[in-house]
Amino acid sequence: MDFVDIPLDTDLPVFLEPGAIKSLRSPWGNDISSMLQTFFDTVLRLIHSGEHEKAQRLLSSLNERNEFHLGYSSGESRGHGFGSGSAETVWGALSKSNAAVTGLLKDLEDTALLIPGIGTDMISDAVCNIIRGPLIKYTQDMCFYYGVPLTPDVASGPIWNPQQERWDHSLIPLPVTDYGKVILVPKILVRYRLSVQYDEYYRHYILPEMQDEHIKAHSPLVEVLKDGTERVTKKSLIEKYGNDKLAVAEQTKVRPNILQEYKDQKAAQPSNPLTQDQFCELEATQPPDLDPLVTELRSLPTGRDSAAKYEDIIERILSVILYPSLCNPIKQHNIHQGRKRIDITYTNESKTGFFYWLSMHYPCPLMFVECKNYGKEAGNPEIDQLSGRFSPSRGQVGLLICRNIEDKNLLYQRCIDTAKDRRGYMLVLDDEDIFSLVEEYKLNPEDQSFDLLRKLWGMLID
Repeated sequence: MDFVDIPLDTDLPVFLEPGAIKSLRSPWGNDISSMLQTFFDTVLRLIHSGEHEKAQRLLSSLNERNEFHLGYSSGESRGHGFGSGSAETVWGALSKSNAAVTGLLKDLEDTALLIPGIGTDMISDAVCNIIRGPLIKYTQDMCFYYGVPLTPDVASGPIWNPQQERWDHSLIPLPVTDYGKVILVPKILVRYRLSVQYDEYYRHYILPEMQDEHIKAHSPLVEVLKDGTERVTKKSLIEKYGNDKLAVAEQTKVRPNILQEYKDQKAAQPSNPLTQDQFCELEATQPPDLDPLVTELRSLPTGRDSAAKYEDIIERILSVILYPSLCNPIKQHNIHQGRKRIDITYTNESKTGFFYWLSMHYPCPLMFVECKNYGKEAGNPEIDQLSGRFSPSRGQVGLLICRNIEDKNLLYQRCIDTAKDRRGYMLVLDDEDIFSLVEEYKLNPEDQSFDLLRKLWGMLID
């Protein structure tokens, strides 16, 4: 499944990570990243302008919530919200922090570096609450997609309204269990920990800078080795200046460029999503077994009566093989006010491999898949149908998947003609190609190079 398969009675020890959100390149990713930033900017602006009561009210809605089931709880899920216990505590930490007063704090995750008492679980719960609105919409979409029943008129909880800079509330349909309502989180967004870590930042960025400064100043901390080399040890700096978050904030205040350098490097090298195997270990489930789907596909008859089943099998296979490059599958995606439909639409959030290379050279924020359960050869009408789904904003790359291709050279020549006419790029796969992708996946589930797809792409653009 596209979402984290949470237990209903406790939490999974993974976290919603701001850096993972900011690394998204899809319109949805940009929207939720903007929501995070507007909330934190609003709170800091209110604190700077002395509107402390309003700042506390905004922070109070980041109190502990149990419907996400992410975090460190070993028993019943209980949350560790930014506003847990009292919003006044968090407000006090922000309003009295030199980092906030001097403008060092710019992003929510900066608090994990510079504010004592704020850690991974609190940041994760805060993020969950701030992007609650988009996560509710995602949950509703996934429930519709997988056939999970929704209960009407469930209290939404506070939903951040970035335009009005306030929390809204409404009654909405959500899945409800014996343990309460549930809000789902995409796998692509969770990590084992935050990408920014104050001890890593201090030891590998701040302290080396301080070492150079002390050597240049010939400070008393400088030691001269037998060969005449001068050095300042990190241990001596820690003994003099400390190594807690207060020390980190104080040393960052006089070297703000180092903080930006650290954040820039983290942004340039975003952490990778968890693998299928890691999720299986977390969720105590078995790794995806594609063999039954392959067997089912081999025995599936062609024709209109089996078209929906064919589409379902293809989606289930592709969603395993192509994760995490492609995510958030949507079946029968309507475009042009419902006048056209796409069998399966994926969001391209690749960070490595074939689909990442593709995104660097061709417009493909979305990847379109058309499935044809024909007993006959696909031809120009099917190619024209898929090309009609392309646009500069949605993307111009897709997969045409059919049962059998008798003359691949002819079909690919038709795709080449379409590409040369600037009507989009189509990779055509038949059952045997799908089976080959499955075998590639079995050999190395984490490999995102997709040699078969790259080979077919080479034929397309030669």
